[in-house]
Amino acid sequence: MPVLPFRQNDNTLAAETGSHWPAEAPVPRLGEILRRQGRIDRGQIDRAIMRQRREELKLGEVLCSQELLDPADVLNALAQQFDVDIVDLASDGPDPALNGVIPAEICLKLGICPWRKRGHVTIFAISDPAGFAAIRPQVNAWVGHSEFVLSSHRQIETHIHQASVGYLSDRANVLCPASFSCRSWAAPLGYRVSLYAFAVLVAAVLTFPGTAVGVLMAWILVNLAAASFLRLAALRVQIRARHRNGTAPQTALPPARLPIVSVLIPLFREATILPGLITRLGSSEYPKSLLDVCLVLEAGDTQTIDAARKMELPAWMRVVEVPASALQTKPRAMNYALNFCKGSIVGIYDAEDAPDPDQIHRIVTAFHHSGPDVACVQGYLDFYNARRNWLSRCFTIEYATWFRVVMHGIEKLRLPVPLGGTTVFFRRAALESLGAWDAHNVTEDADLGFRLARFGYRCLFLPTVTLEEANCRLWPWVRQRSRWLKGYAMTWITHMRNPRQLWRDLGPKRFLAFQILLLGTYTNFLFAPVIWSLWLISFGLTPGYASLLPSAAWWMMGSAFVGAEMVLLVTGLFAVSGPRHRHLIPYVITMPLYWPLATLAVFKATAELLVAPFYWDKTRHGHLSTPKDVD
Repeated sequence: MPVLPFRQNDNTLAAETGSHWPAEAPVPRLGEILRRQGRIDRGQIDRAIMRQRREELKLGEVLCSQELLDPADVLNALAQQFDVDIVDLASDGPDPALNGVIPAEICLKLGICPWRKRGHVTIFAISDPAGFAAIRPQVNAWVGHSEFVLSSHRQIETHIHQASVGYLSDRANVLCPASFSCRSWAAPLGYRVSLYAFAVLVAAVLTFPGTAVGVLMAWILVNLAAASFLRLAALRVQIRARHRNGTAPQTALPPARLPIVSVLIPLFREATILPGLITRLGSSEYPKSLLDVCLVLEAGDTQTIDAARKMELPAWMRVVEVPASALQTKPRAMNYALNFCKGSIVGIYDAEDAPDPDQIHRIVTAFHHSGPDVACVQGYLDFYNARRNWLSRCFTIEYATWFRVVMHGIEKLRLPVPLGGTTVFFRRAALESLGAWDAHNVTEDADLGFRLARFGYRCLFLPTVTLEEANCRLWPWVRQRSRWLKGYAMTWITHMRNPRQLWRDLGPKRFLAFQILLLGTYTNFLFAPVIWSLWLISFGLTPGYASLLPSAAWWMMGSAFVGAEMVLLVTGLFAVSGPRHRHLIPYVITMPLYWPLATLAVFKATAELLVAPFYWDKTRHGHLSTPKDVD
């Protein structure tokens, strides 16, 4: 339906809706109305207006955030300002026949709710009458003619949630376009099919053993060389950056008006973490009036929901309850919660995260000084229990290498990066234009990083740190890593369904980086036992398949393996050479004992990829209640 031109209120519509605001009459100022009512004085108005110039808030929101007024006071003043009625949606609810007249996600974004139909006019409950003129052409494109009454934003949001919960739930499952989602291919194969495929593979190897060993060794050799080259390129960039910066770079000026930032925190069976979470996020220096923290809780998680209801959540924190579904994943929950976000910037934290107090300020500033092609800002992840045991120390070395050297260096080389699942912030418009997260992908963060690159967006890395809890127990570590590796495989298969289009979208260099980061990482761990067999040869033991290739090939493989280990060693030493991680330097040489755990994880991931691709192996946190419990 074409968009109709804006049409001012006329007497007929005013009579039908209870609004008597003449079309040409000047609108009185909200502050003056509140002053005449004796709610606030001139000084308070002036101070609120000054603050409004620095923050992207309406005057009424500023006054409420300062606890000078209640939302009901502002709503009554708005009713007088626009000469319009107030409706209580709890007692005078919308006409059910109007459900779906405008899609629920659009109603939530516009802050409107269809309330009554009188003749040819559809009346909407809104909370921001001053902004109705701007959205009216869009609304009229759906309903023809529209008018409004007033209601609170909370009531509007609550009603849409209740009336459209099924629709929004189904939409969250398929928000990512099918051509970019793994849902259209990743059906479980079942044990019989998997065993049959494995038997065929074994038969082929036994029939053509020389060819099989040659192809496998060639792949391992190329893969080790490519991964080492990429790491060295990233390391070189980061060494030059550290030398060039010397000391910390100057802080850029923040924007003149700070935006609202929404933060999604998905939780599942993590009720014990809630008190510490509120404390940690409460230390943020970003204005709380501009902070919209959404605790994203699954409907079936009654323990966490009950704990959140019993707590007195701060005004800047609220609960978004995700309805039950056969698919229960973190990206699906975030897709659902995205509908209810208020901010133009949307970020992700995990339940145990402890971000730097100035982190959101710095991220907002980074967006402000970046072009529209920068759709994402990623921070560094670190651990507050790094000294807990050997596993936590190695995990910290790995993360320092991955975030501070490899990923940051790759980003500077303008190559696509698999994003982290937390401390990552997006321009909401860009995120929604891509279809947000793939609800079926168990590493939705990595997938989204490559999808951003395919659509011409890029990600900035910011040296701001979020501390979280390292997975320092053996089997939970394997389970977490298996989910990540399974997601890497799912992401690779999804994007490689049309390799020509992927090549066109990314270009040759970024296409090659995609292969190294996803397929290379997965197969490196999968074929690691073959690489380990080189140690047998070095000790004078000869595996049965050694005769299938000339000795020169084995020496070449051994050299590539040693070279790759040296690159890992140098990269790790550089990553932990700063003051925060210097105590980890002696443990870098033990990393060859750490990586075999990932091979155990990749076998688990491969089995799940075949029989349970969408299974989300949840990582349990909260073994340490706060960062103060360690070191």
